[in-house]
Amino acid sequence: MKATTITQKLDNLYEFDREPVTKGKLQGIGNFLGMYAGEHVAGTEFVIGILFVAHGVSVTDLFIGGFIGNLLAVLSWALITAPIAVRERLSLYWQLRKICGPVLVFMYNIVNALMFCFLAGSMVAVSATAVGIPFNIAMPTLGDLYPNSIGWVITVLGVGAVITVIAILGFESLARFSKIAAPWMFIIFVAAAINSFPKLGITADLGNFWQVANDTIWTGTAKEGSKQFTIWHVIFFTWLANSAMHLGMSDLSILRYAKKWYYGFASAVGMFLGHYVAWIASGVLYAAATSDAPGPVAYQAVGVAGAICVVVAGWTTANPTLYRAGLALQVASPNWKRWKVTLLAGVITTTAAMFPALVMRLLDFVALYGLILIPMGGIIFADYYLSEKLGLTKYYAEKKKLNFNIAAGATWFLLLAVALFANRGLGIDLFFLPVPTWIAAVILYIVFSKFYQKKQGVVL
Repeated sequence: MKATTITQKLDNLYEFDREPVTKGKLQGIGNFLGMYAGEHVAGTEFVIGILFVAHGVSVTDLFIGGFIGNLLAVLSWALITAPIAVRERLSLYWQLRKICGPVLVFMYNIVNALMFCFLAGSMVAVSATAVGIPFNIAMPTLGDLYPNSIGWVITVLGVGAVITVIAILGFESLARFSKIAAPWMFIIFVAAAINSFPKLGITADLGNFWQVANDTIWTGTAKEGSKQFTIWHVIFFTWLANSAMHLGMSDLSILRYAKKWYYGFASAVGMFLGHYVAWIASGVLYAAATSDAPGPVAYQAVGVAGAICVVVAGWTTANPTLYRAGLALQVASPNWKRWKVTLLAGVITTTAAMFPALVMRLLDFVALYGLILIPMGGIIFADYYLSEKLGLTKYYAEKKKLNFNIAAGATWFLLLAVALFANRGLGIDLFFLPVPTWIAAVILYIVFSKFYQKKQGVVL
């Protein structure tokens, strides 16, 4: 029967929630170039570029460390995540269900969805700092933890509603939106930085750029109250800022639509035009501005175009992030349609966005969220590439009809406990923990599976 109501039409927005993507729905590389550019030439870049300056990153550390870290991130997407995505064509959440069982995946998906909602919330807040400019709304500062005005709350609600609607419409709508927005956003980023050069004393021929950058922008000295960063912080943060997406395998949900595995290299557009160039540009903007909030910083550099860029940049990050959160909640509540759980995720996201601390502490949050989710990426890698070669059963929970794969659960819980102790007890920075945690997850899952599957009975 033909859908005649809004609810029925939304119910018909099918995104292959529980089965492989069919051949007729595969997407060309243009959609992935657009999505990665749109997601990573984005609102986070305004904030992270500012925070690198505040943490005293030196100009040499930023340029060299940023290049190395972004290259490692691209290789992680292309060589680790994409090949699994195009062969299995399952969302992260349904693939984990086959490995771990529905109970463990339910627990993981709740945590995963909340983390994605909080990340999307930070981008809603970034957009709101620009939307509020015409209304003279008081903007949060680097020190604010809570909403500072009713105007701020109303602005966040409006921005969150728009982003939620776009995420509900699905993958193709996200890709179209990003392809249109990304090139323009990149131009505004660069133009705004160049327009700020005279305020910083940088000459037209750029002859003194390095000197001014060293003396005025990336001075190598952290601002009061901020921790000092080194080149190693830059490398590992740049590589692992999106570790949940590549090493943690969340982008299985996106790359399952790719025709070829090497579409994973499309992430380079986001990493180098977005993270690398945009972080440099936003650092320049911050050094020349009189505000901490991304919207006013961009507005002071290039006027209305800068403010609009901040709005759109927040949207293009929040949209695919909220889409992923909706898929995570959909598996946790399989009787709900995807649009309903995405709507729920949108409500959580918008509520979180009202708290400025989510934006102002973005570096720590991004590191923490990657660390929490990354062990499951190691488990997927081990199950896909190593299980059968080592005489173990692939997709063990599905084949044995288990609700909870103890080998996977023990790996995840143990590594989270160890990582927490390493950070809190030993003082190891969050930025340095995801890689050893991922490697340990690959090893531990295989070891635990050897004992667990043997105890369960004959390996299939």
